[in-house]
Amino acid sequence: MEIELRQWRMSDAECLAKYANNARIAANVRNVFPHPYTFADARHYIDCCADGDESGRFLRAVVFQGEAVGAIGCLTQEDVHCKSGELGYWLGEPFWGRGIMTASVNLLCEWVFQNTDLVRVFALSFDYNIGSMKVLEKAGFQLEGILRSSIYKNGKIFDSRLYARIKE
Repeated sequence: MEIELRQWRMSDAECLAKYANNARIAANVRNVFPHPYTFADARHYIDCCADGDESGRFLRAVVFQGEAVGAIGCLTQEDVHCKSGELGYWLGEPFWGRGIMTASVNLLCEWVFQNTDLVRVFALSFDYNIGSMKVLEKAGFQLEGILRSSIYKNGKIFDSRLYARIKE
C-alpha cells in the first residue's frame, strides 16, 4: 500500500472538500471542523497550513493513489509540555478499514521523532470512536487514561481516552 504524507497544495482543495464534507467525520472531530465542509473551507484550511512547520504545526495531506483522502497533523504543545505534540487526523469514509490511517500515523510519528525534538506524541479519542482507538493501538500508542465527561459534542457529554507514543 503506497501512502504519502505531504504538504497541502491548493490543488487538493476539491478532494479535501469532497471527503471532509461528511457528518460521520464531523461527529468524531472537534467542533472547529466545519460541517457542512465547503470548497471555501478547504481553501481556508490549506492557506492556514502554509506556515505550519515553522510554527510547530506539522499538518499533512494523506495521499493514497495520488489523491488527498484525509488529513493528519501533530501540534507542538507549549510551556512545560513543549516536548509533546498532539496528534489529530481524519480519513475519507471510502478509505476506512484499509490500514491507511494506521500507516499514516506511523509515518507521521516516525517523521516527528526523527526531525523534531518532540519525545511524546499523544492523541485524544472520543470514547465512542472505536475505529480511532484501534488505529492508535495498532500504531503503538498506549492508553494512558480515560478523561471522564471531558467531551461535549452534539449536545451530549462523553468520556475521551488519552493515548500516547513515546520516542524510542
